Amino acid sequence: MTDNRNTILAVILSGLVLIAWQYFYNVPQMEKQRAQQQAQTELQKTTPQPTATATPGSAPQPGGAAQPSTPAANQAQPVVARETAIAASPRVKIETPRIVGSISLKGGRIDDIALVQFRETVDPKSPPIILYSPSGTAEPYYAEFGWVAATGVTAKMPDAQTVWQQDGSGSLTPTTPVVLKWDNGDGLTFRRTIAVDDHYLFTVKDEVSNVGNAPVTLYPFALISRHGAPQVSGYYILHEGLIGYLGDQGLQEYAYKKVDEAKQVNFNNVTNGWLGITDKYWASALLPDTNAKLQARFSSNPAGNLHTYQTDYLLDPVTVAIGGTATANARLFAGAKEAGVVGVFPFAGLGGYNKELGLNHFDLLIDWGWFYFITKPMFLGLDFFYRFFGNFGISILLVTVIVKLLFFPLANKSYASMAKMKSIQPQLQALKERYPDDKVKQQQEMMEIYRKEKINPVAGCLPVVIQIPVFFSLYKVLFVTIEMRHAPFYGWIKDLSAPDPTNLFNLFGLIPFDPTTIPVFGHYLALGIWPIIMGITMWFQMKLNPTPPDPTQQMIFNWMPLIFTFMLAGFPAGLVIYWAWNNLLSVIQQSYIMRRNGVKVELFDNLKATFARKAT
Repeated sequence: MTDNRNTILAVILSGLVLIAWQYFYNVPQMEKQRAQQQAQTELQKTTPQPTATATPGSAPQPGGAAQPSTPAANQAQPVVARETAIAASPRVKIETPRIVGSISLKGGRIDDIALVQFRETVDPKSPPIILYSPSGTAEPYYAEFGWVAATGVTAKMPDAQTVWQQDGSGSLTPTTPVVLKWDNGDGLTFRRTIAVDDHYLFTVKDEVSNVGNAPVTLYPFALISRHGAPQVSGYYILHEGLIGYLGDQGLQEYAYKKVDEAKQVNFNNVTNGWLGITDKYWASALLPDTNAKLQARFSSNPAGNLHTYQTDYLLDPVTVAIGGTATANARLFAGAKEAGVVGVFPFAGLGGYNKELGLNHFDLLIDWGWFYFITKPMFLGLDFFYRFFGNFGISILLVTVIVKLLFFPLANKSYASMAKMKSIQPQLQALKERYPDDKVKQQQEMMEIYRKEKINPVAGCLPVVIQIPVFFSLYKVLFVTIEMRHAPFYGWIKDLSAPDPTNLFNLFGLIPFDPTTIPVFGHYLALGIWPIIMGITMWFQMKLNPTPPDPTQQMIFNWMPLIFTFMLAGFPAGLVIYWAWNNLLSVIQQSYIMRRNGVKVELFDNLKATFARKAT
């Protein structure tokens, strides 16, 4: 039975290693800057037009930004600098506490947004995060609103080339909306009022007045267009791409490759929905009125070797009578996926837009994953302590203590069983000497001792197993939440969401050399101070346990701290700090329980014996 016990232990421990290796290893650094995409073609967007088969009573589709109106537009155009593209058209400035940028009067697009509260690196003087860029730049990304004419309507509509006029002057601020106007010269006057709050929400009101000689039927639309797929982390635990919560059809997530394959995905008759494009920390989403009925769409349109990705929706048609006016309202979220702004919880000040606007699961814009019921409370706990101490590293330490208290009864049983296991080691050794050649008899007698002493031989694995959900939830929070991005601890840890920047293999910076740049195996040479501390604390914890009688099992226990040290070296520093702190608490807890059960704590004796054996 000993062999079976050893096999079970080996399988459990090996499984833990394999799970960690498969799902967590090789996680990219949190601070990797987005690589520049190759030169892209200048993609001119035409006015959204109805399909050839549309009738006044049917819904046309907004035209994609990747469908130029002339063959010349399909030819590659030189990519210009972002500043050059911005200066090429008249603009209205955007100035808020979180956003700076501009609205292009040519096309009436919101296509210039920088998030000034977030920087590319931990250096506060580094450039701000660029979210939107105009067409013609390396990475065009913008939002557009307007009207689609029904079949049979010949009136000229505003398009990407239309130059709007600002009514008045001044910048768009949280207290001063801007008004744009355009007259088609044929009886239709278009008026667009754009407002912005002090976070990331734009409110767009489109009006059209008809003083012509016939009624006009129009469809309100809104779209977000992105030219070329951005660089993504590529890990299954994080969705980056097109996203939406579309009424009864629920959450819809399409990665860039997936929408390339589908080309177009339609969601008809959607009520209380939203849709957009999400990155790891940033997002852009259309938030129509919750009672509006949408014809929504995800699409990918090829343009050479690249694709243009678009999320858009059409509302029900409105007929503008002679002398009448029609109105369409739209909202745009364009900014950072802050939990309190998006609306993670309806309490603790984190209700955000989800609660204020009555949206449908807008909190899912942050990818909490399948285990959201663990991940969200983990974030809430960290955020709660952060509000008191102003340091997410301290929050991690305190949440770890709370988790230890919650699991104390379970861990207490496990450690008590392990203490009893240590106390019967002399009996187990005596069995080996009594039946040296009879393995079956040894197993029978061992199981009898376990039964009599009420010992679970695999209880030692339980403290590690119960850490897995906590470990994963903390990892997820560190990986996806912007609150953890560039969150400092103390000393050399300037970003808890990034790996420890120190490295043993260059003597912690004394040698001006980055070992991780070595081809093939350089990635495995990222071993900082905190991973080493974690490995030492794990080794101490292992040395508290009785020495396994089986040589294979001994080898697994001896090598596990070293394996985990290298495996966790590339993980976020916050996760490594959690694991090291948890190990230290476990050593204290286990030592206390062993003393209470009358078992001598032989940590230092085992450590001395380890080095003594090496010396021999």
